[in-house]
Amino acid sequence: MQASDQALEQAGSELAALLEKQGRTMATAESCTGGWVAKVLTDRPGSSAYLLAGLVTYSNDAKQAILGVESSVIATHGAVSEPVVRQMVAGALSAAGADVAVAISGVAGPGGGSAEKPVGTVWFAWGAQGRSTETRVECFDGDRDQVRRQAVLYVLQGVTEFLRTL
Repeated sequence: MQASDQALEQAGSELAALLEKQGRTMATAESCTGGWVAKVLTDRPGSSAYLLAGLVTYSNDAKQAILGVESSVIATHGAVSEPVVRQMVAGALSAAGADVAVAISGVAGPGGGSAEKPVGTVWFAWGAQGRSTETRVECFDGDRDQVRRQAVLYVLQGVTEFLRTL
């Protein structure tokens, strides 16, 4: 997946336009991407019309305190897991009062990987008020920057497709 600045800008503009067209608001709950999704969405003037909050919850403590992720879920599954991103989406929807939320938690590298979750493993979730949350996992190639760029592009495209089904 090529995640150039141009590709990120295009995907962000497409998502922003769809949010505006549908009259929906969004919140992000980001870990390994460090707020990059929110950054791409706020590159457009007028982004406060559709982006309510960008929550960077890099540490496990922040995931628990800000998003309400249960410590037992992190202890059982690890921060990079489906149950954690599901709870991150629920927490972001609640904290921001947004219509839609996305969550990202991954191992961007260069360290921190394991046999079970190698560097490049990223869990994603997106959901909307009153709808079930969708999750995906991907394992991206490349260095830290490349993994993070691919994760941002993936979630922008993924939530755009999700919104088209609402």
